Amino acid sequence: MTKKKKTKKGNQGKNSFVNTVLNIFTQNPFKGYNFRQLSHTLGITDETSKQLVKDILADLAANNEIIELKKGSYQLNPANLDTTVSKNIITGIVDMKQTGKAYIITDELVDDVFVASNNTSHALNRDKVKVHLFPKRKGRKIEGRIIEIIERKKKQFVGIVEATKKYAFLIPDDTSVTVDIYIPVSNLNGAKNGDKAVARITDWPEHSKNPFGEIIEVLGEPGNHNVEMHSILADYGFPLRFPVNARKDTEKIKTVISRQEINKRKDFRDVFTCTIDPEDANDFDDAISLRKMENNNWEVGIHIADVSFYVKPGTAIDKEAYDRATSIYLVDRVIPMLPEKLSNQICSLKANEEKLCFSAVFEMDDKAKVLSEWYGRTVIKSNRRSNYNEVQEIIEGRDDEYQKQILVLHKLATKLRNIRFEKGAIAFSSQEVKFELDETGKPISAYIKEQMDSNRLVEDFMLLANRKVAEKIGKKHGRQEPKTFVYRIHDVPNPEKLQTFAEFVSKLGYRVNLGSKKSVSDSLNLLFKEIKGKGEENMIETIAVRTMAKAEYSIKNIGHYGLAFNYYTHFTSPIRRYPDLMVHRLLDMYLNGNPSVSPIEYTDKCKHSSEMERKALEAERASIKYKQAEYLLDKVGQEFNGLISGVSKWGIFVELDGNKCEGMISLRYMDDDFYYLDEDNYRVIGHQYGKEYKLGDPVRIRVRKIDLAKKQMDFELV
Repeated sequence: MTKKKKTKKGNQGKNSFVNTVLNIFTQNPFKGYNFRQLSHTLGITDETSKQLVKDILADLAANNEIIELKKGSYQLNPANLDTTVSKNIITGIVDMKQTGKAYIITDELVDDVFVASNNTSHALNRDKVKVHLFPKRKGRKIEGRIIEIIERKKKQFVGIVEATKKYAFLIPDDTSVTVDIYIPVSNLNGAKNGDKAVARITDWPEHSKNPFGEIIEVLGEPGNHNVEMHSILADYGFPLRFPVNARKDTEKIKTVISRQEINKRKDFRDVFTCTIDPEDANDFDDAISLRKMENNNWEVGIHIADVSFYVKPGTAIDKEAYDRATSIYLVDRVIPMLPEKLSNQICSLKANEEKLCFSAVFEMDDKAKVLSEWYGRTVIKSNRRSNYNEVQEIIEGRDDEYQKQILVLHKLATKLRNIRFEKGAIAFSSQEVKFELDETGKPISAYIKEQMDSNRLVEDFMLLANRKVAEKIGKKHGRQEPKTFVYRIHDVPNPEKLQTFAEFVSKLGYRVNLGSKKSVSDSLNLLFKEIKGKGEENMIETIAVRTMAKAEYSIKNIGHYGLAFNYYTHFTSPIRRYPDLMVHRLLDMYLNGNPSVSPIEYTDKCKHSSEMERKALEAERASIKYKQAEYLLDKVGQEFNGLISGVSKWGIFVELDGNKCEGMISLRYMDDDFYYLDEDNYRVIGHQYGKEYKLGDPVRIRVRKIDLAKKQMDFELV
């Protein structure tokens, strides 16, 4: 009798759990889930409950409540939907391919939605659109048709003018723009055949294949270095110059610091302070000070240029800085967020000059434990402007006037770094491509910039300041809720993407542990050590980065997964990042006892800053890709060593040793056999002779063709 009661209670508990699982599918009828994602959604971590989820999925599938999309991934059975309320319209962002087909990226579904070229309805790459979903076919991707363009992402387009006496077209540089823009002769506005120019779309009649437009700026002759760099900026919508009212506001700013202002601030002018930056840097927005305290602890100051003192909310400079949101770093130039009088002069922490700062000052013991902290406005006078190479030489033993201070900072930074990795930070190591340019801007060499201990020294103290500032405002004190603040957040990776990555590396002989957050980060760090120096190193690290969520700005703190910080912000670069300027203003307000600001305004500002940061990064990559193609332009026919960095049904992608130039070997050029793609094992295989080329393999290639306008490099196997 007792046993029966327990069984009945157990069945009631399971039935309740079944309904909970089914509700998740019902609320998201077009979304697919596997048992890991369901367990994550339900907050389940123990193996017994995970097995129960697996059993429930099997039962629901057997009863046709859900259908299996692909092995282990399920979706609500469309036949069980109430058609009067079922959701068949989603909103998303267009990822347009060169062929004219598109994929819609949406938060409303796990998978992207495929849109055939005849169903794109005048949408362009990155547009925000509404999509009508077609009935799902088993074993096929979700498909749909674009029914509304909510927002055009791109307002202007860069390309080459092809003009006749009666009409003209602008042929866009961006290969994701799959249509040419028709330009009536009356709208050429001085552009001639062959010019590189900027156009905007004025109309796109419903039944017209091509949009109509007008030329709004003529950039010049294609191939000219300055023209091409300006083209990249214009293509991403970045301004080439500051507006008149912002320049006028800047000219009014006084360069001399008054004695009255200095007296209001904590004085660090007699404390050892230095800047450590790249050799070619022009703006120095952070400095580090060090002083030994009477109790033998260390006082470390992270001093940041006090941009908020000079740039006031509502001014023309502030509006322009917000619109830009970030400085843009192309291969040969910086397009600053602030006018150069501010970024390179007034706010630049130059050696032996009195400068105003906003500082985070920490008392630390020899183990880098923070014992006390202070935040506020300061005045400094840097003893030295150092570059990374100089500081690296001091770390490695070179005698120097400030060797003792540099070595103490290095020791403390190393301990901070070790603590971070012990807590689960992921050791991503990005490789930066640099170019040596001649006087005309032509690249004469391309190389990989090395990350050194001197780079990490600066990074670790900047991370400390960013983390501690976020904790200062974000941590809850008693019953009082934290005040509105700007955080730099990084979400946990999507479980399905992580599973896909783990399966990918397992085929290459490596392992990623998908248990807890800590075990994932530990196994990723071990993986990065194992692949160090191997052919697949760059490729695996690149895919690992793509597997992670994107870092962004938000007023909702969820922590920073990659850094293993519960609280993190950006405080250290207000010269080049608008969110840092917002953080300075908010921190100053709250230190002075002001109430919390409204979150609504800062939600929009965070979203705008995140979007502009992504655009700036894309522009930077475009400039690197262009210079890589230009570097190989006069090397057609020459041979290089490289590594297979990708495979597709079209060909093999190869990244060259030493300069990361990436080109494709078309399968059409590989005429010794008929090659086909083995997608599951990341390789192409010869049908007749069985020769294979897989990810990470070393190969020797010959440069076959360079298309500079499209930034494309074609290779062939030697």
